[in-house]
Amino acid sequence: MNAWPEIAKQIAATTQQPFDPKVIKIIGGGCINQTYSVADDHRCFFVKTNAADRFAMFAAEAAGLQEIIQSNTLRAPHPICWERDKQHVWLVLEYLDLNYRTHGNAEEFGKRLAAMHRTNAPQFGWTRDNTIGSTPQINTPSPDWPAFWRTNRLQYQLDLAQTKGYHGKLQKLGEQLLEDFSQFFTSYTPRPSLLHGDLWNGNFSYDHTGQPVVFDPAVYHGDRETDIAMTELFGGFPADFYSAYRHEYPLESGYNVRKVLYNLYHVLNHLNLFGGSYRHQAEEMMNYLLAEIR
Repeated sequence: MNAWPEIAKQIAATTQQPFDPKVIKIIGGGCINQTYSVADDHRCFFVKTNAADRFAMFAAEAAGLQEIIQSNTLRAPHPICWERDKQHVWLVLEYLDLNYRTHGNAEEFGKRLAAMHRTNAPQFGWTRDNTIGSTPQINTPSPDWPAFWRTNRLQYQLDLAQTKGYHGKLQKLGEQLLEDFSQFFTSYTPRPSLLHGDLWNGNFSYDHTGQPVVFDPAVYHGDRETDIAMTELFGGFPADFYSAYRHEYPLESGYNVRKVLYNLYHVLNHLNLFGGSYRHQAEEMMNYLLAEIR
């Protein structure tokens, strides 16, 4: 990548300290971004890169990290700067040593997440759209949570699946589910909590003191259960995390059904990102949800 001189120049300008990188290491690339550590003799930064048309994605990620940090609950890496040239976009973050998953304080993680979820906003949604993975995530503010989730989450993913050729049973079940959607909220009224938004086991770790750190957010304000539901979708969160969270902020009756409704969004997103292997899972989830309200 030929953008390193410009990245170094921006780091120096933003931090108001000279920065002449001596070591640039590839940390790895997921399915979306390429990541690096870049260091001089005194400082190290974490850098994410992508194609230039992904600038809005990185700007929204930086804003989300800032919102989590400002909540004074969970630790997240500080965004330093972000910019693009004709070919690349980059996001420079505080570098954190996060090789302590087996020594982390899961109970503290649960407590701090509960505290973050008590950070409320006037409406559901957010000040800007962002992405879930690389898929656009619509965050148009709304006072009505069921309408927000129905339109901006499930309907959006089902419409996207339609454009990708996923017709038939998937769309029929989706249409039925959206028609009866309000029945999931007849006795439950969530608050617009500050959410991580993409809280699977690859998006948290612990620092060298054992304190939890979250990253790669898809921030918005919504039902806190959506974050908890996603922790269960792929596993990897210990029992102490859940017991501490529930002690601080107990979940309400009906969560075990609503978590399927919330995780359906992520399964549909995986269908749209990674292909048809997720189709059957999405259809089974919709069958289960429809059976619960009939």
